[in-house]
Parts: sequence; structure tokens; C-alpha cells
Amino acid sequence: MFRGVISDVFFDLDHTLWDFEKNSALTFQKILKERNINVGLSDFLEVYIPINLAFWKLYREERITKSELRYQRLKTVFDELRYSVSDDIINQLAVDYIKYLSSYNHLFPNTIEILEYLKPKYNLHIITNGFQEIQEKKMVNSNIRDFFDQIINSEMAGVKKPNPIIFELALNSANTIPENSIMIGDSLEADILGAKAVGLHTLHFNVHDDPHHGICDMIHDLSEIKTFL
Repeated sequence: MFRGVISDVFFDLDHTLWDFEKNSALTFQKILKERNINVGLSDFLEVYIPINLAFWKLYREERITKSELRYQRLKTVFDELRYSVSDDIINQLAVDYIKYLSSYNHLFPNTIEILEYLKPKYNLHIITNGFQEIQEKKMVNSNIRDFFDQIINSEMAGVKKPNPIIFELALNSANTIPENSIMIGDSLEADILGAKAVGLHTLHFNVHDDPHHGICDMIHDLSEIKTFL
């Protein structure tokens, strides 16, 4: 579909290549046990996952700070579970989580295969809202860092996706133009609508079972990218 036009492929990282939910679950399994938090992991994650997504939306919209995100998402979960935890323990868990998250390296199925397929044909880049101090570690530990030329994160850009500034910074850093570029990501709001507003082609990796839409093509497995590129 885009053959002959695209020169640069921009990927989101979390929930697109790097299996955030799986790695996050393993991290919580470790740190809850170490801090003697007697909450079942499945019960914790059932509450945590939607709350985390909601707080990330607030963070994208500049309505909370990074430190508020890290504290409030955990505080809210424990309140929902009616499990009493001190602020000191919550803050320790927040630090532990960031410390250990990047040590797990599970990728979505076919991540390496599709990157190996794309790399000889296109310039590959990352645009992420994730925290700068751990995104690089995630890519190194999962053996995908060398596939990418430019790594653009929200702290570097000073704004978060879907703000057009981060996409413009990415295009300038990659020395390319929107017409020759495609954004592939999981978030309809942050990745797809944000990139389209700047003029990039888009491909929606639907890992959240979002409803069908006519905004762009949608895939459910990374191997499907071969159909388009």
C-alpha cells in the first residue's frame, strides 16, 4: 500500500514492540513479594491496568507530573483494594518498579522478525512517551536497540504524544518529511491521531481491542506489517 513512498518507519515502544503488560506483571510479582504486600497478583493487576492507563492519559494531557503519576496510580490501586499501605511503602514501590521494569525483556510476537524484515528497506525510529531513563534500557535488554536510528522521547521533546511538536522533532531528527513516513502504534489517540495531524501515514496495532474505525488500517499481529510495507 505504501510501497515506493515510505522511507522512514516510526514505532511506539510500549504496548507496540515491548510487551508492557507482561513485563509490568513480572515486575509487580517481584516487588510486591519483596515488600511483603499480601495482595494476589491477579487481583492487583485487574485493578492496576485500567488505573495506570487512565493516569497515563492525564500525564499525556499535562494534568499530572511524572512523580504524581508514579505515586497516585499505586495509591489509587491500594485504595480500591482497601489495602492499607503507608506513603513510604508506596514511594518505595514506585522506585522499585522503575528500577526493575527494564530488566524484563518480553517483546510482542514477531517483533524481531518484522524489524529484521524492515531494517534493510527503511530507516527505523522510536517515538515514545515513556520515561527517558528506562526506555533505552528496555531496548538494550530486549536486543532491539540497534534496529533504530532516532529515539525520540517526550522528556526530550518537552511535550507528549499526541502533541504535534514531538512528531515534528522526530521528523526533523530523522531528516525526513511526513509524506515519506509512517507511524505504527497501539494508541489511537496518542500515536494514530497525533501522527495523522502532522501528515504521517499511520498503522494502528490494536492490542487493546479498540473498536473498528476508518481512520487508518488496523493490524492485530506485527507480522501483518508486511502487507503494507
